[in-house]
Amino acid sequence: MKKEIGAICNEIDSLRDDMVQTLVELIRIPAISPDSGGEGEYDKAQKLLEIIKDWPFDKIEQYNAPDPRAKNGVRPNILAYYYGEQGEKSPRLWILTHLDVVPPGDLSKWTVTKPFEPIVKDGKVYGRGSEDNGQSLVASLYAVKALMNLGIRPKRTIILAFVSDEETGSNYGIKWLMENHPELFRKDDLVLVPDAGNPEGTFIEIAEKSRLVFQVKTVGKQTHAMSPEKGINAHLVGMKFATTLHEMLYAKYSERNELFDPPISTFEPTKKEKNVDAINIIPGEDILYFDCRVLPEHNLDDILETIQNIASVFERSYGAKIEISVLRKFEAPSPTPEDSEIVVLLKKALRLLRNITPYVGGIGGGTFAAFFRKLGIPAAVWCTCDETAHQPNEYAKIENMVEDSKVFAVVSLLEED
Repeated sequence: MKKEIGAICNEIDSLRDDMVQTLVELIRIPAISPDSGGEGEYDKAQKLLEIIKDWPFDKIEQYNAPDPRAKNGVRPNILAYYYGEQGEKSPRLWILTHLDVVPPGDLSKWTVTKPFEPIVKDGKVYGRGSEDNGQSLVASLYAVKALMNLGIRPKRTIILAFVSDEETGSNYGIKWLMENHPELFRKDDLVLVPDAGNPEGTFIEIAEKSRLVFQVKTVGKQTHAMSPEKGINAHLVGMKFATTLHEMLYAKYSERNELFDPPISTFEPTKKEKNVDAINIIPGEDILYFDCRVLPEHNLDDILETIQNIASVFERSYGAKIEISVLRKFEAPSPTPEDSEIVVLLKKALRLLRNITPYVGGIGGGTFAAFFRKLGIPAAVWCTCDETAHQPNEYAKIENMVEDSKVFAVVSLLEED
């Protein structure tokens, strides 16, 4: 086994330049959801299929989720199979990455390069989507390429899943696949999602918080700023409601769970819509948003009832109408057990390759793993990253990409002790 692992690591090292070139090619293609004003992932999926068309995968499948807003009316999801030692009867390891990226944001803050004009500098590849999720996508791809080049069949069939719509809810990605093609998934599958981690590669995510995103629309009465008594200042009422809600939710749902970092539920006001065009207008309508990451111990319906009760109090006190609209609601499934096979194998691979003992924990963000956990399939989330996702000057460290590729390949070879 040691000799085989050594050969794989050397082969992946030899593919370093190819990995960088592939990442650069993929970053050049924006793959922004129609929900965020983009055309979707079609062009990027086509580029990926072009790159791997001559690779000896045993099977490549494409599942197109219909979306009339997207280019060619579809959101593509690609599954590439490399069979294990027992052919189609082999146990299976999924490695899932996503094709879509978030919008670039304020272009003036991109000081190294433009978002979709990637450059290689100081051992890093800069560009939107480089770390999230291009780094792991390419790492998983070349882990399999190394096995192919060496003629090695892994213990488990590797299913590389390149899916759409992770950044805006997975309604056209893994969630859509599970709802429309449940035959693809098996209870004894192993699932690795390389979409969160830390710079040392020592953190394995096995749990996620529930997610609640809602809009607060405050409707008052517009008037001139010189006569505020003639109107109801929706902006002022909305701000007071937001700060009161923020404090009360933190106070009422204050339990701690040390598996998570931070170990508490969070209830944060975030985006605010433009209300009026002139400074001398008191707005009659105001819209803001909350993003809440809630410990699994709490019931989201109970939290929504609390929010509605506070809104009713404000309506009576200020004469404004407060409308709560839920935009996203996801109840967290039970955590992946720490002694599950995928976690054990991942820890074993990291000990062999890096001589480190990783720790497990939970995060406030959402990944594909939660959908598998809801199906009763244990999933682990792991990668080595500098955590530049969604930021200006996002980058992928080339060393992380290469070394993570080795981990993915080795996990497919190992057995539990």
